Amino acid sequence: MPKAKDETPEQQLATFLARYSPEIASVAVTIRAKMRKLCPTALELAYDNYNALVIGYGATERASEFIFSIAIYPKWVNLFFAHGAGLPDPQKLLKGSGSAIRHIRLDSPSLLDDSTVRALMKEAVSRAAVPFDPKGTHRLVIKSISAKQRPRRPDQP
Repeated sequence: MPKAKDETPEQQLATFLARYSPEIASVAVTIRAKMRKLCPTALELAYDNYNALVIGYGATERASEFIFSIAIYPKWVNLFFAHGAGLPDPQKLLKGSGSAIRHIRLDSPSLLDDSTVRALMKEAVSRAAVPFDPKGTHRLVIKSISAKQRPRRPDQP
């Protein structure tokens, strides 16, 4: 999906989200708004990948320096912690078994308001190799668009 000449990154992102069901798109928009408030100086890097639309949050344009990302799937949205495997998680909220990344399934945007989730996020920020720049400014960058993608709605073949 090539970018229209005068289309802004925000307009492109809206186009990506419009391919999801209204329910998932609405949840994703609300989660993104909450993430922007929680990480106001983060760069947002969007990847419209084969499996999901991913928006990473970091201080630079390097994916390896993300602290968080949200991944929007046809039926749910996950919050990923790039270095979640090393985070203390006494409540066992973080899922996954890889060597670095862990995630929380956000069944509702309000889960981002939960004190336990906020504590995990605060700890992840404090441990980041490249922290958010307190004087930085937000910017959305569309990093990649996969030519081939899985359907974005559960009822599509």
